[in-house]
Amino acid sequence: MTRIRQQNVTAAQWSSNGGALGAQDLTLPENNPFGQNVFSASVQKERLPQDVFEKLQTTLEGGEALDPSLADAVAEAMKEWALENGATHYTHMFQPLTGATAEKHDSFFEPGGEGEAIAGFSGKELIQGEPDASSFPTGGVRATFEARGYTAWDPTSPAFILENPNGALLCIPTAFASWTGEALDAKIPLLRSMDALSRSAIKALRLLGDEESQRVFTTVGPEQEYFLIDEQYFFERPDLIATGRTLFGAKPPKGHELDDHYFGSIPERVLAFMLESELEMRKLGIPVKTRHNEVAPAQYEIAPIFENSNVGSDHQQLLMQTLENVARRYGLVCLLHEKPFAGVNGSGKHNNWSMGTDTGANLLNPGETPADNIHFLFFCTAVIQAVNKHQGLLRASVANIGQDHRLGANEAPPAIISIFLGAELEKVFEAIATGLGDPNTPASFLDLGAQVLPPLPMHGGDRNRTSPFAFTGNKFEFRALGSSMSLGFPNTVLNTIAAEAIDELAGKLEAKLDGGEEMPQAVIEIVKESYLANKQICFGGDNYSEEWHQEAERRGLKNLRTTPDALPEVLADSTVQAFENYHVLSKAELESRYEVWVEQYWLRANIEAETTFSIAKTMILPAALRYLALIGESGVSAIEGEVRGLVDELVAGLGELEAANADPGLEGLEMAVHARDKQLAAMDNVREAADKLESVVADELWPLPKYEEMLFIK
Repeated sequence: MTRIRQQNVTAAQWSSNGGALGAQDLTLPENNPFGQNVFSASVQKERLPQDVFEKLQTTLEGGEALDPSLADAVAEAMKEWALENGATHYTHMFQPLTGATAEKHDSFFEPGGEGEAIAGFSGKELIQGEPDASSFPTGGVRATFEARGYTAWDPTSPAFILENPNGALLCIPTAFASWTGEALDAKIPLLRSMDALSRSAIKALRLLGDEESQRVFTTVGPEQEYFLIDEQYFFERPDLIATGRTLFGAKPPKGHELDDHYFGSIPERVLAFMLESELEMRKLGIPVKTRHNEVAPAQYEIAPIFENSNVGSDHQQLLMQTLENVARRYGLVCLLHEKPFAGVNGSGKHNNWSMGTDTGANLLNPGETPADNIHFLFFCTAVIQAVNKHQGLLRASVANIGQDHRLGANEAPPAIISIFLGAELEKVFEAIATGLGDPNTPASFLDLGAQVLPPLPMHGGDRNRTSPFAFTGNKFEFRALGSSMSLGFPNTVLNTIAAEAIDELAGKLEAKLDGGEEMPQAVIEIVKESYLANKQICFGGDNYSEEWHQEAERRGLKNLRTTPDALPEVLADSTVQAFENYHVLSKAELESRYEVWVEQYWLRANIEAETTFSIAKTMILPAALRYLALIGESGVSAIEGEVRGLVDELVAGLGELEAANADPGLEGLEMAVHARDKQLAAMDNVREAADKLESVVADELWPLPKYEEMLFIK
């Protein structure tokens, strides 16, 4: 048996890790672990003095600043709870501009005066930490020698305990800011944007007759896609280790053409991994709901129930970390890259976004009463207006190097931002715009001058999987996010631009009401005016078709195909104005993010290019030369010409790539463009030759696991 075949047999062997979970009676409360590792409201109520608990909950429910006098009592209760659950250390967990989470662990225990250790944790330690700000990406906000930065406790996102085989850790969700006050993370702008949208939405609701709601929350329910491969293959692929994706790999004889993997029976090892992952997530209060096989072989999906955007974003980071950690217990590696395998569907993270009040109303639910319809039409129109005005910014919010391989392929919407409303909802808006209703469509407005507005259906049309921004009943699904991405910035953008549009429409509504117009008619007029001005962003057809690309260009929609094309939208005048007006991000904070994301693009491109050169030069080329020597020894000259031609092609490509990898002396966006146009283009040429060689070089000589092994051996 060849070395490759032996590896495959080894990878295919798996046995249960001892029945770690087993079957339990889930009707018994003690067997339901949901939230058991979370310092939740119920835990706080049990452990905090009643007056402290009530003040804390009132503060959180009202979205107000925390009274520092509460901190010591909360810290003491949190420490005792953590110690009882085996936590020896605590950390302020935050989300710097790396896209991942960061943590520094501090012990609860300090030496006492008589040789013993004393556990301590004060309100000051709870509220504030001090990591080195200059060691994280800042985009120039902090110089290398300017180190001070602060983490600040976010009491709206509950603390939790991470378990480890050798102990436990108390994790405190925090924000991260520079010494001079600039936001250096994903959380601060998200919280600011949620406040901004709440203020704007409450103002609009007052005009619409709602006197009860005091706060509006945005919610998110992300659908996470990922790949699982046997860890043996992962560690035999230097490209996966260094970049998260395969830089080489010929198309396998079987991919996902048969559609047999999608929603298929989940393999036993994978299901065991899923069950344990979900158990860990439930302990952390992550409300996971759905799991299934995705379209591509070795690809899967997990989806939680909706949560408030801030908590949902924190939970999403935890979810990704949990998937990666638990996978290793089953001899697997979880791949979160947007396109780990060329020619195979990549992975996204559908961002289901909505708005709701503290009284329980979903503002994007069409509802069943005329008053609900008025609210829905107003807020839905605001979203349409916001997306059209800031389409470039929305595209930039989901830009990274992995996305450039995925967007526009079968598994992802194109880089052109458009909105899918659904057939019935589109008829409603068209009826409002034209004054002509279809009597055969229950959801149409038959008499726009009347006060009676019929109910709208929750699911007024088919779903459109090719749309980047689709209305799906009571929410909008922003389908363009990449699988490895934080939810922070995309949802910050959605909240901010929606707040701006709500305010613009509310201003017009207020003027009409002051002028004596009746509410329903005033809303209808505003909806009509806004829809007619922004309807070019609405498209219900096939977003993949070339006809749509041509039509989108005629409509004036932006087609920002790559990350270097999209990122300048972060600094567009309309972006800066919106973010500064709503105190979400200053121009300096936007500039810092732009600089960080541009640099991350070309740094990752350079890592990929250098890795490509190394693998091709030291692994693939020697394998091809050994095969040429084998052909020469055999005397079968008929196939020598083909192989030699491919070797020459590979060598030429390596020369081109080596030249492209040389430092061009550029900076910023120019360097990103160089990486895209020179390095990545040269990589493609090297890969093309190498993938051709994979199909002809003797299997036992090929140095890398192949797609047909990595994707199908479970």
